[in-house]
Amino acid sequence: MTEEMLLRDFQPRPALVVPAHRVASPRFPVIDAHSHLGKTFGVVNPAMPPEELLARMDAANVRAVVDLDGGWGEEILHQRLDSFKAAAPERFACFGGVPWDRWADHPQDFGEWAANRLEAQVRRGAQGLKVWKNLGLKVRDAQGRLVAVDDPRLDPLWARAGELGVPVLIHIADPVAFFWPLDRHNERYEELLAFPDWHFFGPEYPPFETLVEGMANVVRRHPRTTFIGAHVGCYPENLAWVSALLEQAPNFCVDIAARLAELGRQPYSARRFFLEHADRILFGTDLIPGPYPSYEVHFRFLETWDEHFAYSGDEERAGGQGRWRIYGLGLPDDVLEKVYYRNAARLLGLPALVAGPA
Repeated sequence: MTEEMLLRDFQPRPALVVPAHRVASPRFPVIDAHSHLGKTFGVVNPAMPPEELLARMDAANVRAVVDLDGGWGEEILHQRLDSFKAAAPERFACFGGVPWDRWADHPQDFGEWAANRLEAQVRRGAQGLKVWKNLGLKVRDAQGRLVAVDDPRLDPLWARAGELGVPVLIHIADPVAFFWPLDRHNERYEELLAFPDWHFFGPEYPPFETLVEGMANVVRRHPRTTFIGAHVGCYPENLAWVSALLEQAPNFCVDIAARLAELGRQPYSARRFFLEHADRILFGTDLIPGPYPSYEVHFRFLETWDEHFAYSGDEERAGGQGRWRIYGLGLPDDVLEKVYYRNAARLLGLPALVAGPA
């Protein structure tokens, strides 16, 4: 009789024999529109000197990077502007953020105050606004009440972003399974055991659908403001829902950061999504540019027809987001060119030099 083993020790090796391609460099230059340049999220000190980061970017043909860590605090934003942005202004864009913990200081006009802070950040050099998932899940007003994503008190903030001509990169909720009971039916069971703080099931949290519909309400209510739905519009498990919002709201775009696992397990739907919305999808990784497998697996996923490969880039272990493998989309050149750099260059107003040919 075979000895039983723990699930974490089960790492099967596929017997499938199919073509495999290493894509060390993308077919076109890349703008990583969703990156973090701190050692960990919300860290003031950068992960490395600008010269080292630029060398890493050059090695992967990454022409520009959007640093979203400024969304964690103005001290971080100023540090990034004074280091990376000052060293290579055409190759870095830094986003500002909302100091949600100051709501108690501005109980009557927080939205207007936050809008003024955004304007000050833009004057300092910020090129966008990053909104993290704590909005809707944890942000509370001066009375201690949970603030809904589509709370009308925040309308001045969204409107000001449109007036300033800067995009709002918004991350609402998290994978749908993070809102399910942690039982044998939860496909992210192992991930949530490893990171219990990511589990949002219970009466203290709004349902997933309430959160993403709140985001959709905000997007539709502010047609003059450009919104980028992080992580494939915050709902990659349901591309039909994301497609519907893209069709309803010309001011809505999405990035693909940290969602290869979701896209790659539905290659037919994902390829159709890319072809239909090629002008509205931005490349992103959610990581610091570097020589690890992440960039290569992104290029492989977008460019090849490879089947059944690890979304983490590590073929020896199951990925941390779920026990499945992904399939390449084999995207045509005109779509790749838009996703890799043209869409981000247009939305961020990056110079033509950045978005030139490889």
